[in-house]
Amino acid sequence: MANFYKDNDGLKFQLSHPLMKKIVDLKERNYADKDKYDYAAVDFDDAIDNYDKVLEIVGEICGETLAPNAEGVDHDGPTVENNRVIYAKGTQENHDTLAQAGLYGMSLPRQYGGLNFSMVPYVMAAEIVSRADAGFANIWGLQDCAETINEFASEEIKAEYLPRINKGETCSMDLTEPDAGSDLQAVMLRATYNEADGWWYLNGVKRFITNGDAEIKLVLARSEEGTSDGRGLSYFVCENHKDNAIKVRRIENKLGIKGSPTCELVFTNAKAKLVGTRRMGLIKYVMSLMNGARLGVGAQSVGLSQAAYNEAVAYAMDRRQFGKAIVEFPAVYDLLATIKAKLQASRAILYETTRFVDVYKAYEAIESERALTKEEKLEYKEYQRLADAYTPMLKMFSSEYANQNAYDCIQVHGGSGFMKDYACERLYRDARILTIYEGTSQLQVVAAIRHVTTGTYLKQIRGYEAAEIKPEFNALREKLKAMTDKYEAAVKFVTDLKDNEALDFLARKLVEMAGHIIMGYLLIIDASRDDKGQFNESANVYVLFGEAEVEKHAKYIAGFDKENLSFFRH
Repeated sequence: MANFYKDNDGLKFQLSHPLMKKIVDLKERNYADKDKYDYAAVDFDDAIDNYDKVLEIVGEICGETLAPNAEGVDHDGPTVENNRVIYAKGTQENHDTLAQAGLYGMSLPRQYGGLNFSMVPYVMAAEIVSRADAGFANIWGLQDCAETINEFASEEIKAEYLPRINKGETCSMDLTEPDAGSDLQAVMLRATYNEADGWWYLNGVKRFITNGDAEIKLVLARSEEGTSDGRGLSYFVCENHKDNAIKVRRIENKLGIKGSPTCELVFTNAKAKLVGTRRMGLIKYVMSLMNGARLGVGAQSVGLSQAAYNEAVAYAMDRRQFGKAIVEFPAVYDLLATIKAKLQASRAILYETTRFVDVYKAYEAIESERALTKEEKLEYKEYQRLADAYTPMLKMFSSEYANQNAYDCIQVHGGSGFMKDYACERLYRDARILTIYEGTSQLQVVAAIRHVTTGTYLKQIRGYEAAEIKPEFNALREKLKAMTDKYEAAVKFVTDLKDNEALDFLARKLVEMAGHIIMGYLLIIDASRDDKGQFNESANVYVLFGEAEVEKHAKYIAGFDKENLSFFRH
């Protein structure tokens, strides 16, 4: 039987990271739930064992149900009947199987029917689902809406909606509009409060809404009359009552992720409840949700990269030319090694980011129950800063690498890869959205560049530099040190220009330099912890790849003349 967790040693390896003890202890609050729930962990080892067993179930369902359904779902897609979405048969089967297994709401508190898992196993589940079907991962991943409800909504709303999400009711986050894509401050869907019945009523249009006909919806709407910016927006939870207050006008005909319905919606006096406080919808709640969604796209990207790597290796081992398998040709083996290195580098930064999120989210939850100590406050702020720095870098690199890996997977297949007989053409189409939604790669650079100029990345790199590693990786560390010197010099050169336009123009190169160094270190640190040697090749390949990229960017920046910026304006 296929199991997408058990066949991937790289996943279980991440559960053994030294920081997991701290993460689990914080999440479990000294294992207080063990006296209330018979399925609660009694200690750290029990918690990890629970994670392992649940991930085995996820892996089996993905290998035996989701992956076999992926081609049919891609072909059939969802349809609209009477302003309602009808999932493809395989999509409905995927959802029902995962819901019946109790795999929605993994990270939510047990009092609402969740498993109270940390983010690490939840993100692993998202990666596994994405490997099986990247399109279905969007429906699965929208349970992130439950995290927002749990974090910001009233106790009444939490008690009403969270148990239902845990049982499998679907979710959507309804943000974008025809004239408000990346610029969410321009959202104009109206929210009007009715004093007589105590309900808010939503009116307007939303566009590009993933899983738009979901049963439970989080909606960004303009609650303050006379406003036109983010300060007039609030966040609402809205139930799809099938009463035609929310109509699906159409499903977009997309290039890829076809099983995931992307809808245009019309709201006509749709009843809603306020989440949190007025005017904080975009400023606080959506920003929090978007960070979670970007972590989800990171997992989706790594899962798709894994699928692309597996398809490429299987074909290269099976396909014979000139009397031998094509995997034996250096040009093909080089492609495979590069795909694997980018995959493992992406996974390394995915779980490093997730661990940072786990710690700061745990402290955030604890702070709502009691005052943090001085030491806890310092740790909270540090891990929050690291999560803020790593999330955009993760989203950008992992999504770009998923696209590159899907492209190279087709290249390994040659002409066959262009045909629908092989899964790689679907992977290629599914990958293309990853660098676009939940913030384009360009917007991730905008979010990341301040961590270049404030030294967040450099400080973390110096910490990795001091980590204990196996002697066989000392030569790679010396290369990374030299790369760091070039990165530091490039940052100084650009900041000394004291020109914001020049900084914006060169920002991506600086962020990429930092990312290559960080992922290089993460790979040699992982390789030093691992006894199976599963990261050794990728550590060597990736550091050499990153060295060339850093050198290229360093030379470009060193030769930059801001007087020539006018040449690039259009």
